[in-house]
Amino acid sequence: MQLRKAEHMKNIKDLEIWFVTGSQYLYGEQALAQVAVNSQKIAASLDSQQSIPVRVVFKPVMTSPEAIRSLCREANNAEKCIGLVLWMHTFSPAKMWIAGLKSLTKPFLHLHTQFNKVLPWATIDMDFMNLNQSAHGDREFGFITARLGLARKVVAGYWEDPETVSEIASWTRAAVGWHESQNLKVATFDDKMREVAVTDGDKVEAQSRFGFSVNAYGVGDLVARINQFSDADADKLVQLYRDTYTVTKQHDRPDTLRVAAKIELGLRAFLEEGDFGAFTDNFMILHGLGQLPGIAVQRLMADGYGFGGEGDWKTAATVRIMKVMATGLTGGTSFMEDYTYDFTGTPKELGSHMLEVCPSIAAAKPTVEVHPLGIGGKADPARLVFTAPSGPAVVASLIDMGNRFRLIVNEIDVIQPEHPLPKLPVARAVWVPRPNLKVASTAWIYAGGAHHTSFSQALTMEHLVDFCEIAGVELIPIDGDTKINDFRRLLRWEETAYSRR
Repeated sequence: MQLRKAEHMKNIKDLEIWFVTGSQYLYGEQALAQVAVNSQKIAASLDSQQSIPVRVVFKPVMTSPEAIRSLCREANNAEKCIGLVLWMHTFSPAKMWIAGLKSLTKPFLHLHTQFNKVLPWATIDMDFMNLNQSAHGDREFGFITARLGLARKVVAGYWEDPETVSEIASWTRAAVGWHESQNLKVATFDDKMREVAVTDGDKVEAQSRFGFSVNAYGVGDLVARINQFSDADADKLVQLYRDTYTVTKQHDRPDTLRVAAKIELGLRAFLEEGDFGAFTDNFMILHGLGQLPGIAVQRLMADGYGFGGEGDWKTAATVRIMKVMATGLTGGTSFMEDYTYDFTGTPKELGSHMLEVCPSIAAAKPTVEVHPLGIGGKADPARLVFTAPSGPAVVASLIDMGNRFRLIVNEIDVIQPEHPLPKLPVARAVWVPRPNLKVASTAWIYAGGAHHTSFSQALTMEHLVDFCEIAGVELIPIDGDTKINDFRRLLRWEETAYSRR
């Protein structure tokens, strides 16, 4: 049972990045015709790259302020256009670009390349020099984007080189995430967990900054939708659980699984009918539900929904955006919580949550298990239990600093548990933070990072840096090079920079 939102994730290839080349009339029609031919070849090459998840569409060569402004306005109004790649094949006087760039609302990448890889040393003449002068055409363009203070990514290198393509691909995924953020609706069922600070925040400012909306709905509305499904409807879904996961005799409790299935059916219908892409719940406010939503939330996340526990709408939105950005990549993305440490050997962390970790990060076939849950005051909930596979990953925390939003990202290395976990009835991931647990956790706390995160084994730091550049949001990286004294200076510099805005 797939939802419109999940299907939308699979169809991001319908989205477009426009490839736009700058030049001027000074060089004559013959030169401009060659510029167009060369630009079309670069656009077609990028469009053919499997690592770039959207279409790359060639647009006519820009040679006047009127044409540039018209193109930028067209891009603003084109629903499928999520961003532009801008390249100066020749010299393109940058004052021509001011009006267009100031009106542009879509993100852009400045590609600094040239059509030819090798100089024809024996035959090079001034005609060749005039045609292939990105070396200073892009510098002219770079000045005006810096002068205007425009957010952009600069990628320098030959357009066919794998590193160049990889950097462009990373940015296109960030543009996809930004496009999703502009259209995302987050449903919260009642409010957040009482007295918790970090999961709170300014929803109006979030919508102004990111575009996504956050609105609350009564749990009674959800319960009413759940109650519209029959036992027969639920039993069909329970059979799907049996067919998809491992259900041992010990945990095969038909009545419990039926309640869980009805919760999934009702929650799924509610989200689909409201066109929501992310949601939260709160174990303190679940009147009318027979058990806490466990397997329901996990399966919805596996279908592409974002989720945040205890009313954490910022993390729910982040999970959804990162899932969309990761479409087609290897590795899953999930809601996660920093839970507990092991200080023996190489200090490590065990991440989990009381129920809701996405099976997209499962290393093997999950098991359906039913266990008591000493929180929430409900019947024993059904949940999927599994362990995440080894490999590099990131954990990201979006927080509200009062005068700005901040995304804190830690690169981590997921490992396998060193011992069996026979009594831990929840999905989990074990990892070693970079550069190590002591430095990473110290830095995280200095930066104000939350205990909830979006965990991804598909995305990298570069993807999230690119997204934050587009969004105009502060990003604080914690990686293998992090040193606490330098990190604390970075935080002070950031505070000063943002206090002056």
